[in-house]
Amino acid sequence: MGIIALSILRRIQRRPMLALAVAAFTIGAQGAATPTVHASPPEGSVVESAPQGNVVIEWNRTLLAIVRSTQTKQSHVHPTRNFAIMSAAVYDAVNAISRAHPVYGITLTAPRDASRPAAAATAAHDTLVTLYPGRKAELDRQLTADLATVPAGHAKQEGIRVGSQAARGILALRAHDGADALPPPYTTTGRPGDYRPTPPGLRPPEFTGWGKVTPFLLPTGHQFRPAAPPALSSTAYVAAINEVKSVGAAHSTTRTAEQTTLAKLWTAPIQNYWYDIAQQVALARHSDLDRSADMFALLNLTIADATIGVYDAKYTYRFWRPITAIRLAEGDPRIKRDPTWTTLVPTPPDPSYPGMHSAISTAAATVLTAFYGDRNAFTLTSPAAPGGAPPYANRYTGFSATATEAGLSRIWGGVHTRLDHQAGNGLGAAIGRYTLGRLELTTATPAPPPGKTPYTGPAKRLGVAVHDAELGEIIAPAEER
Repeated sequence: MGIIALSILRRIQRRPMLALAVAAFTIGAQGAATPTVHASPPEGSVVESAPQGNVVIEWNRTLLAIVRSTQTKQSHVHPTRNFAIMSAAVYDAVNAISRAHPVYGITLTAPRDASRPAAAATAAHDTLVTLYPGRKAELDRQLTADLATVPAGHAKQEGIRVGSQAARGILALRAHDGADALPPPYTTTGRPGDYRPTPPGLRPPEFTGWGKVTPFLLPTGHQFRPAAPPALSSTAYVAAINEVKSVGAAHSTTRTAEQTTLAKLWTAPIQNYWYDIAQQVALARHSDLDRSADMFALLNLTIADATIGVYDAKYTYRFWRPITAIRLAEGDPRIKRDPTWTTLVPTPPDPSYPGMHSAISTAAATVLTAFYGDRNAFTLTSPAAPGGAPPYANRYTGFSATATEAGLSRIWGGVHTRLDHQAGNGLGAAIGRYTLGRLELTTATPAPPPGKTPYTGPAKRLGVAVHDAELGEIIAPAEER
């Protein structure tokens, strides 16, 4: 399983346009382009048609629509796991046929002339039907439509067979990963700094045990756990709390109009933005089925592992949210207590440190930058609120500025401090670099189908340098070794 990341990179390395000898990723300053969020689709059918004939993008769109349409329903299984499972199955199905890279899960064999579209569509369908049995009818219709475009015959049947095998293999591999364990109850100690449910809803903490789930690529969820947050008496902590108290208040006079807009726009589950961005860029770059399978596998497994890593750290340090710190501040004259202080946007029901938006965004942007370079155009559209302003769209030109803005928006919204943002950036960068720079390189099997020649050059280790105008360089510079 450990070889998926750099096996994928070998395919990237042989594509001149990607120039991945050194993947340099620069996190920008606060003055990034103004983003907006993608509208959630209405309840109902989620059946998609294959964009540009690419079933990999199609099924990622379908899963995103499912998640968005059901995201208000309680579940103790984090949706990032389902994206990773589906993408790993698709990756295995495609590579079992092409033999360009070793598979991620169980050993699979298939004729080289088997249909890769049939294999990818079947693998995606079979995983999603298991994960979302209530959507079976819609998913069956989508698979039927996809398979109707594949000529009948031996190649089609072999593609279906290996796709089904890949799905069963990944599902079996993840059957005992800890995701089905009931979240352990959380009880605050009541001590200063210890997390407790936040107003106004006082919702109980979510995903309290998710840090114990087995990662997809990382050896453990705590591999890159950040250092503990500074002491409550430290200058760094005082400065961070006073910053968010000023700029993140519901009626702040120091937050700019643009920052207010951004804070409100980046309130959806952060991974959904990056799934959407990846789909748009893959289409704009005309990524073929094989390349799309590679990219979505590495992206979705990285996001899943980053999510595990964030929750590991959150419930290890149990650090209270800014609203609690500000309302209960005592004993330090440098922080003035305000029992009525309120955030601009709702506070998520989990500990503050590290920041989820910062970690996921940096990890995802690192992977996407490795595939496509930083500068790529994509559009994010604001959701339409009943009785509110009509939706509007914003155009973007880079991953790094978007990632930085996503993280900083949580400070402007009052739900995170700069300490959370810094720790999240560091965690996401380390995980992204790890998934791009795995050392377990093996030579891809030669003689794939025409148009899919495996990389056979020397093993290379890739790193990603991440910078922040406020934080400075937070991991080692990118280098080729």
